[in-house]
Amino acid sequence: MKLLRHGEFGNEKPGIIDHEGKIRDLSSHIPDINGDSINSESLKKIGAINLSTLPIVSNDTRLGACVGNVGKFLCIGLNYSDHAAESGLPVPSEPILFSKATSAIVGPNDNVEIPRNSSETDWEVELGIIIGKKAKYINENEAEEYIAGYCVVNDVSERAFQIKREGQWTKGKSCDTFGPTGPYLVTKDEIPDVQNLKMYLDVNGKRMQDGSTNTMIFSAKHIVYYLSQFMSLNPGDVIATGTPPGVGLGMKPPVFLNAGDTMKLGIEGLGEQNQICIQG
Repeated sequence: MKLLRHGEFGNEKPGIIDHEGKIRDLSSHIPDINGDSINSESLKKIGAINLSTLPIVSNDTRLGACVGNVGKFLCIGLNYSDHAAESGLPVPSEPILFSKATSAIVGPNDNVEIPRNSSETDWEVELGIIIGKKAKYINENEAEEYIAGYCVVNDVSERAFQIKREGQWTKGKSCDTFGPTGPYLVTKDEIPDVQNLKMYLDVNGKRMQDGSTNTMIFSAKHIVYYLSQFMSLNPGDVIATGTPPGVGLGMKPPVFLNAGDTMKLGIEGLGEQNQICIQG
C-alpha cells in the first residue's frame, strides 16, 4: 500500500493511493497516518478496505509528510561507501547516529527555506525507514518485523552550521523545512528488495545524485537492530539512512542551494519530491 497525508499543514487527513493511482481519503476509517495506525493489525484492516468506496481527493491537494506525530527523527551519516569516498572519510565501523528536530518535517513538495546567515545549504536524497512496532534489544534477523514501510527523505543540511560551528551536527540538520518526508509511506510488502533501489536528486534540472541503496554500508535491517540496542524505537519514528554521492559539499568547488533553486528527488518504488528553495 501507498499511504499518505493530504491537506493543509497541521490539519492533514489520511489517504491511500488506489490501483488507478488516484488519491482516496481514509478519514472514515482512521484519524491519521501515525504510530497508532501503522501497526500490522491496523495495516491489515486498511488493506481489506474496498478503495472504490472511498472519496476521491483532488490530485492538486497538498501532500503532507507521510507520517504524522513523529516521536523521533533519527539519521545515519556516511552510510554509503561511495559517499564516504567522495567525502574523503573512512568507512565507519558502526552506524554514525545523529538527530533532526521533528519541527524540520514538512511535506514532500513544500518549500525549503534557506536559513538566515546560511552560506552552505545542501541536499541529500535518503531512504527513510518508518517504524511500525516498538523495538528494543531486538535481533537483526527479526528487525524487518518492526518496520512498517519506507519513504523518501530529503535530509537538507546547512554544512557551515553542521561542520564549521561548534557542537554536534544537529543544528545544521534541524532548520525549519529541512526534513521533507514522503510522498508515501510504502508498506514493506511492496518493496521486494529495499537494498537494491535506484535513487536520484536533481537541482535546477541537473542530475546531482544518481545512486542505489545497494551501496549502503549498513542495511535497513541492521540499522533498526543497531539503534534498538541504545533506545526504544516506537511506532511512527522515522530513520533516514544516509545518502549516495553527489551532494554539493563533495563537488569541486562545492555547490550550494540558493533561493529560487529547485530540487526533484525520488527513490524507485517510493515516489518523488519537488521543492522550491526560498529565503527564510
